[in-house]
Amino acid sequence: MNATTHPCTPAVTCGANASAFANHPGYRRMFAPDQLTLGIFLPLRFFAGDMAVLANQAQQVSEIDRLGFAAAWVRDVPLFDPSFGDAGQVFDPFTYLAYLAAHTRRIALVTGSAIFSLRHPIDLAKSAATLDHLSGGRLVMGIATGDRPVEFPAYGLAHAERGERFAWSVDYFRQLLAAGTANIQSPLGQLHQAQLLPKPVTGRIPLIVTGSSQQSMGWLGEQADGWLTYPDATHNVLGPRRLAEKIRAWRAAIPGGGFRPHMTNEWIDLADDPDFPRTPLQGGYVLKTGRNGLIDLLGEWRDAGVNHAALGIQMARRPVAEVIEELAQEVLPLFPALAGPEPRAQSW
Repeated sequence: MNATTHPCTPAVTCGANASAFANHPGYRRMFAPDQLTLGIFLPLRFFAGDMAVLANQAQQVSEIDRLGFAAAWVRDVPLFDPSFGDAGQVFDPFTYLAYLAAHTRRIALVTGSAIFSLRHPIDLAKSAATLDHLSGGRLVMGIATGDRPVEFPAYGLAHAERGERFAWSVDYFRQLLAAGTANIQSPLGQLHQAQLLPKPVTGRIPLIVTGSSQQSMGWLGEQADGWLTYPDATHNVLGPRRLAEKIRAWRAAIPGGGFRPHMTNEWIDLADDPDFPRTPLQGGYVLKTGRNGLIDLLGEWRDAGVNHAALGIQMARRPVAEVIEELAQEVLPLFPALAGPEPRAQSW
């Protein structure tokens, strides 16, 4: 099977437009046409050998929820590769998001991104559906092939085959979570006269594909419930303009049209001076800017067709609470979380 040209067939549930998620609390808090909302990428400070750096992070996420941000994002990094540069979130994303679900009320809980090429779709679906219920329907899944080559031989998998495994896993995952008993024939396994429980709270969990994930633009148009891409340059308007071209090309590949959201992210060092100019640091990996420059960038992204911006503040030199408070008071009112269905009762 060619993973880059996987067709939509009766056995394959393809990407869904916004109407499929009309009752999904997490999706509706984050996404609407011509709107841009804000999320925070965890961890709030990078792990550098001492777990104490993550102390009280759940309480800070609770405050992020109270302040009205749309989403909290948690990375999926199974193994720490010192040569790669950072350890990511450290905690397992599903376990940690379940913990954060108990500390929050409305904020969307997002994987950024679950590695579909490494984990088996049964385990992914079981963890995702469980978390979806524990959070009252707030789970939105960013998904990816994985970007750390050291992990693949550790799992006994070939790094070069990650794109094909990714497409198979997406298909298998969706069939598992569909209503009723599944009969699945996949290179990743066969399932006969059995079903996975629980099913998603609102019938479906959004799958937001990260980058190309080794797939064609046609596959992304058919299969992705949304698309997360890197932002291009962020220190001037040229990057957002190039990003707009990429978003238009993807939306043109969506069969039948209809709205599907686009997301991007940036690591920011928010300066004390609100007029500090947008300045790339570390080869463009970090953007140092005052809040007015950030507001301009977010507006440019919204004009480009971006619907959600996930901001990482791990590199910020100011205290975490201070940065979050300034974002909440001065930036968030211009890009508020969206009204939508309340999360389902969490009485487990």
